[in-house]
Amino acid sequence: MRLSDRAKELVAELGKGDLRLGEIKRRGKEIGKDHDLAMELWSTGERAPRLLAVLTFDPKLLGETVIERLAAELLTDAGAERDAIADWMLANQLMKDRKLAALIPTWERHGSSILRRWFWYHQARLRWTGQTPPGNSAALLASLESDMATEAPEVQWAMNFCACQIGLHEPAHRARCIGLGETLGLYRGERVPKNCTPSYIPEFIRIELAKRR
Repeated sequence: MRLSDRAKELVAELGKGDLRLGEIKRRGKEIGKDHDLAMELWSTGERAPRLLAVLTFDPKLLGETVIERLAAELLTDAGAERDAIADWMLANQLMKDRKLAALIPTWERHGSSILRRWFWYHQARLRWTGQTPPGNSAALLASLESDMATEAPEVQWAMNFCACQIGLHEPAHRARCIGLGETLGLYRGERVPKNCTPSYIPEFIRIELAKRR
């Protein structure tokens, strides 16, 4: 996509050093909703312009077909960068619009691994953010037990995080979540920075429960 002069200026500005997310949010607030500009920024494939694009998309113009195209384009990015942009889009765009949020529960079996990641991370966030957990945890655990071991890595992480959140916030399902983690062994022995919680489900639940006592 050929960039307008305004988009070129923003890309150049965003390319100066490693901008903090707060600064990108400030720029997004200044711009407001500008869907054409957002699509230009997204088309660059660069991290900072895409983060800003997410904040300036017009949700009224983000139908499922457009979301699927954006997700397909995300899959060309490197793993950690791709996942960070995907999670930013879930938190700052998809979950903030009622129409878009209503689509997320339909993506559990979607052909796109990004949309499946959004489904599972959204389910985790519904518990993590202090809301009353939805009544679908038993069904989610059945899917986790049957599918998590063979899922794409970007989806598997979100599924594992969802199991951590179910086990942490729902005592009735805690033993089942711990057993799932022990059986699969995902992230067992993971080394994490100081003050960070490992992703291995039994350890995650043990540490986070201790923090709350």
